[in-house]
Amino acid sequence: MQHMGRSKRRPLWLIFVLVVVIIAAIVVGLRLHQAQARYQTKIYTGTKADSVDTSKPMSILLLGTDTGADGRITKGNSDTIMVVTINPKTKKTVITSIPRDTLAQMVGTKTTNVQKLNAAYNIGGSTMAKASVSKLLNIPINYYATINMGGLKQIVDAVGGVTIKSPMKVSYDHITITKGRHHLNGKQALTYTRMRYQDPRGDYGRQLRQQQVMKAVLTKLAATKTLTRYNQLLDSLSNNLRTDLSFNDLVALATNDHANTKHITSHQMVLTPAWINTSAYQIASTAKLQSTSDAIRKQLGLKSEKIDNIETKLNALNTDYDGVNNLNYNTDGLDTITYTD
Repeated sequence: MQHMGRSKRRPLWLIFVLVVVIIAAIVVGLRLHQAQARYQTKIYTGTKADSVDTSKPMSILLLGTDTGADGRITKGNSDTIMVVTINPKTKKTVITSIPRDTLAQMVGTKTTNVQKLNAAYNIGGSTMAKASVSKLLNIPINYYATINMGGLKQIVDAVGGVTIKSPMKVSYDHITITKGRHHLNGKQALTYTRMRYQDPRGDYGRQLRQQQVMKAVLTKLAATKTLTRYNQLLDSLSNNLRTDLSFNDLVALATNDHANTKHITSHQMVLTPAWINTSAYQIASTAKLQSTSDAIRKQLGLKSEKIDNIETKLNALNTDYDGVNNLNYNTDGLDTITYTD
């Protein structure tokens, strides 16, 4: 095992923009043609010729980074990780949040490299991030989107603000949002989704607030009066979003999959904290990996398959790991692993 220096942990904000773009496409339909050139040259990163088959289920990996300046979204850890699955047959969209500190194999490195899942994007970009999440959960990942969270304020302002019901008092960055119902502007929404340490649920509580704001944005986009704001929304996205969903892909979703947006549910992978070489990780038990895989595969219309990867092998080697209280997770059992943090 090789231990390297601890990387700087960046604040986690909100990841919802790909869903916003898809829903916006669905809401405004072919009005997207007005912004086609801008989208293809500034946001789209793919090279594929085939378009989305809207008759089949699909999965999208959402990655949130906080890289500071607009446009700097090609490096940095993906501190928010979500898998969005859309099933046109069941008319359901499901969002599954994965903790950024999940112990996982980096798929695509020359040696077997195990570290925090959020490092995959920094090491190998969207290709490694997609492959690593796919291997972790034994699911196909069809598309991805990376969002620089510096664009959150502009995105919320572009839809005219959002209305949420806060379950607690949130104070951060000289802004306080009391418990109860509020209409938030972009700056307030950013505060609401950034605070973590005051929440007794920690990062999991922040994930729930992120999903709450995401759904509020989608609700605003569904309102007729916000259609004229789409160009403003696209302007706010162009410097903060990269995806391999092309313009034509979004048009296909816009014209065929409106019903999928009526049933949006969200889930969290709640894992177990553990210490490895003095660093804090989140460990997914084999049972949790299997149940999450089963749920996502079912949403995608796929049969269940037994999970068999580095993570399940490490779980088997940790015979004293009870899935609840283990604080010293041993990763020395597989000789080929290079561990970094």
